[in-house]
Amino acid sequence: MILISEVGPRDGLQSIDRVMPTEAKKRWIAAEAAAGVREIEVGSFVPPSLLPQMADTAEIVAFAKTLPGLNVVALVPNAKGAARAVAAGVHGMSIPFSMSETHSLNNVRKSHTEMLAEIAKVAAMAHDAGVHFAVGLSTAFGCTLEGAIPEEQVVRLAAAAYEAGVREFSLSDTTGYADPAQVRRLVRKVRDAVGDALTTLHLHNTRGLGLANALAGLDEGITTLDASLGGLGGCPFAPGASGNIVTEDLAFMLHAMGYDTGIELDALMKVREIVAEALPGEPLYGFTPDAGLPLGLADRVG
Repeated sequence: MILISEVGPRDGLQSIDRVMPTEAKKRWIAAEAAAGVREIEVGSFVPPSLLPQMADTAEIVAFAKTLPGLNVVALVPNAKGAARAVAAGVHGMSIPFSMSETHSLNNVRKSHTEMLAEIAKVAAMAHDAGVHFAVGLSTAFGCTLEGAIPEEQVVRLAAAAYEAGVREFSLSDTTGYADPAQVRRLVRKVRDAVGDALTTLHLHNTRGLGLANALAGLDEGITTLDASLGGLGGCPFAPGASGNIVTEDLAFMLHAMGYDTGIELDALMKVREIVAEALPGEPLYGFTPDAGLPLGLADRVG
């Protein structure tokens, strides 16, 4: 089974200026869970002064935890945010560790050395609280501020984070620079350093290669793919980094290929209406919602 992890309520909403009403967020999350989405990144524990879109994350976590079978996760920027996430009762939390030091300084105001110390603190905190902890190796495929990131640097920093206590990683194409050959190559190299702790790809479709990169990751044994409903998302601290993989298109592709995701496609398509109503005029992307599901899809999936 392939896990599609919905990141729209965090990555999507943090990238737009408007603040989605809390009740609309709850309807969105409940509808996706009802459609069979098993993991949702419901928000981030960052200071509301920086991202007012995330000010209600603790309330959203409390609501999401009432939904049967849903793994409720949140992003944290540091140990202080992790403490808030633990207090809110998240099932899991992740911290972004930028492979570009320039991006790291812009995003979380910390150097690589400082981030590794922070990661060690959060890993210990998560262990003590029984909360799952993962690290997203962001800008792993390139950075709009630094350009190409040496693959050896990504491997070295991943290994250092593993030594700091991290037991799950994602490779994140924060800026939409990745291509399928690079995905295959970097997954193999990072796996050599951290083994099966690398489970996830967080890909953007900025240059139209999101689904191709996802397939490359699947070929290398990746089992979790992040995606955002309607393709909402980006990174406010990486200029030009727009466009997460569209959840609807990814789910369709996987179903059409015979992968089991546990998601009911018809129900997933209808979730889009909730987001469109709450964010009128906000661009939503995706080919499958516009074209509709092909006749006979269920027969082909089996």
